[in-house]
Amino acid sequence: MKDFFLIKYAPEILQRTLEHLFLVGVAISIAIIVGIPLGILITRQGKLRRPILGIANILQTIPSLALFGLLIPVPLIGGIGVIPAIVALTLYSLMPIILNTYTGITGVDTAIREAGRGMGMTDRQLLLQVEIPLAMGVILAGVRVATVISIGIATIAAAIGAGGLGVFIFQGIAVVNNQLILAGAVPAAVIALVADLLIGLLEQKLKMMSSE
Repeated sequence: MKDFFLIKYAPEILQRTLEHLFLVGVAISIAIIVGIPLGILITRQGKLRRPILGIANILQTIPSLALFGLLIPVPLIGGIGVIPAIVALTLYSLMPIILNTYTGITGVDTAIREAGRGMGMTDRQLLLQVEIPLAMGVILAGVRVATVISIGIATIAAAIGAGGLGVFIFQGIAVVNNQLILAGAVPAAVIALVADLLIGLLEQKLKMMSSE
């Protein structure tokens, strides 16, 4: 039993899990702070929709390892370690958050908007008091997708010295040790499943509240 990989590597798994959570948590927080306002912006400025979504889509299609590598020579945000890893994860997380924010707000019933305007609401009041609350379930679905994607891609961050559960995976591949690979892959999968479940439950609760 003591040779079971989760027990054998328990102290380091805990350390790498905390590193992994830090990378993902910071990246998703930044992506939310940047992505939701951009999603709102393109609902108000239609001409910006195509270029903003186009750039976000291009960033997400770049292979993850290539993006980490491309950031290494970039001044200030590049190099080796945590900062370029967070930047890369943030860039990967933007597309679903921007798109779902746009989709959620534009999907609000026109009659509800007109009722708000009929009550004398300004565009700002309509956005904050009507559109965002009604779109929150859809916006949260984008955050959910971004979080799960980020948890998976964060394993690649070990390739540029940012730590995380990917350290086990790269070590396991290097020495052909399946236990090491599983010591990184299993906790990462569990974190992704738990995050997906918790955000999904919150998403359902918000949808129920908005429909009442």
